[in-house]
Amino acid sequence: MEPAAGGSRTGRNLPVAIAVGAGLGAVIIASLYLVEWLFLAVVIAAVGIGVTELVKSFAARDINVPVVPVLAGMAIMICGAYWGGRNGPAWLVGAFAMTVLVLMIWRMFQGTDGYVRDISATLLVTVYPSLLAGFVALLLANPDQGPDRVVVFVATTVASDIGGYFAGILFGKHKMSPKISPKKTWEGFAGSALACMAVGGWLVAWLLGGAVWKGVLIGAVAVVFATLGDLVESVIKRDLGVKDMGSVLPGHGGMMDRLDSLVATLIPIWALLTLLV
Repeated sequence: MEPAAGGSRTGRNLPVAIAVGAGLGAVIIASLYLVEWLFLAVVIAAVGIGVTELVKSFAARDINVPVVPVLAGMAIMICGAYWGGRNGPAWLVGAFAMTVLVLMIWRMFQGTDGYVRDISATLLVTVYPSLLAGFVALLLANPDQGPDRVVVFVATTVASDIGGYFAGILFGKHKMSPKISPKKTWEGFAGSALACMAVGGWLVAWLLGGAVWKGVLIGAVAVVFATLGDLVESVIKRDLGVKDMGSVLPGHGGMMDRLDSLVATLIPIWALLTLLV
């Protein structure tokens, strides 16, 4: 089938997707280097939209996830991780534990039918993406290189999507996981890996003053987790019977369709930057 006008072989409207991606990038960069708390607001808003998309998708399968306390817990986790200073990780874990307890009690007062089903889905949303997103606040909280570390994380992960997209279009033949994500190919993965390692090596050296090999290592780890994160969301969508989590981002789909690889790479990139740079 030929792509629609302005589209691509993947069915994505490429000009619109590029424009939306560039706009999001501009918002991230501007908020990071002008007012850090504004960047946190952007993160909370983006993750909040992603959480809402997941909740709606679960609701379509009669799975009840209480969106208000989940969103409140997510915001507290992110803010606690940032303003907790050196104790940011402890604040993040503590806020997560309290959120889980509150959610279990909240659902208890709604009856016993479907309790295990609903609370299991609720805890999934509390971890993915809520808890994972808290690690971007830990990156930002670095007193010397916070914004730069966030840029390394975002740019390296986005490079995986871009490299994989174009390599897959140009060279993709061998399917990586036909049952989970039929469009993913090993050639696309190779393009993702090259892009991630190149961008990681460049930015770690330029922005953080670290050795190029450290950035290349970060990129190599990032591409693995970015790909797995994308596959995890594909599994969730297939189980729920949805093509996209939403349509809030023209040319991209839902917010979770953009956050899937980002939240998956957050912890390993945070850990590697903490240990190596």
